[in-house]
Amino acid sequence: MSDKDYFMYHQDPDNWYEIFYFCRKDPRLFVPKLNPQFGRTINFANPYAWLFIVMIMVIIFLSQYL
Repeated sequence: MSDKDYFMYHQDPDNWYEIFYFCRKDPRLFVPKLNPQFGRTINFANPYAWLFIVMIMVIIFLSQYL
């Protein structure tokens, strides 16, 4: 997949739900936000994104009780 494809997916408004990015065709886990000056966001269509979120939640939970 080329940079042009990534750019095309990123700019497509159908892949953005307010601040959430969801594009099954885009394999990236972290993508730039609509305004790249604000950093990056997670591609919620990537299965590893959910694993990442669960891991963060487990770390937070364990840090509270250990």
